[in-house]
Amino acid sequence: MKNLYFARKRVLLLVSLLFGSMSSLFAQQEVMYSQYMFNTLALNPAYAGSRDVLSLTAVGRYQWMQSIDGAPRTHSFTLDMPIRNEKMGIGLIAYNDAIGVAANTGINLAYSYRFKLGAKTTMALGVQPTYSNVSQKLSEVKNLDITEAVFANDITSNLFNAGMGLYLSNDKAFFSFSVPQIIEQKYGTSDSAKGKIRRHYFAMAGIVIGKGNVKVKPSVMMRYSGGSNMGFDLNANVWFKDKIAVGVSGRKSQTALYGQDFVDAIVGMFEVQLTPQLRL
Repeated sequence: MKNLYFARKRVLLLVSLLFGSMSSLFAQQEVMYSQYMFNTLALNPAYAGSRDVLSLTAVGRYQWMQSIDGAPRTHSFTLDMPIRNEKMGIGLIAYNDAIGVAANTGINLAYSYRFKLGAKTTMALGVQPTYSNVSQKLSEVKNLDITEAVFANDITSNLFNAGMGLYLSNDKAFFSFSVPQIIEQKYGTSDSAKGKIRRHYFAMAGIVIGKGNVKVKPSVMMRYSGGSNMGFDLNANVWFKDKIAVGVSGRKSQTALYGQDFVDAIVGMFEVQLTPQLRL
């Protein structure tokens, strides 16, 4: 138990050092969602109103809940709806993303303009103003051998930004491209604890294969930010009678873990359309 305690403290210290002690931080900063295909508005404002009804989505994401103090945890809530005879869409995204002593809390507003490309295909262009609070409670990071704090000062920054996106869809396929935060901003006040918001690019695409009672829906997401490698998710869901779906996804991270570059996550998915208005 003692070894586990010190392992937890080392992980917390390591995470905090990664976030707080580098002269310039260029890491994955946008919230990562394993089931991004169910939460597209959180990554692309052009998705607002695409379901043609008022839509609300809540997501909770937790990692290593039983084993590590300061483990990653994410909460998000999105709301969107069409307006003006479904030619426009509006939405709201609220989220909190935390790991160790670092947290990123924000709220975005989304607006999309939609127009037809042919009889069944719709293109939407979206924009979003964003607000985020980036905080790092460095004073809570303790030395493993003594009780003194490793850093003296906490960091908190309030950042205003803007994002944009494109969403192309019909009843058989979709394509999405977005940049949630366009402006690259610096945050932090100390030379030993400065960070920078990097511009992230997201591209998603999916297709529906099959008819009748069984359909397969493969999709892919690619993400890139300056200073890191390309990351991507590949997944496929199998739908039965448009009521129940099971799926699997694999992720290649943007970072190389332990000097290796490999698929670092396998995700299982189960979905139930409980009613025409409620999905779990």
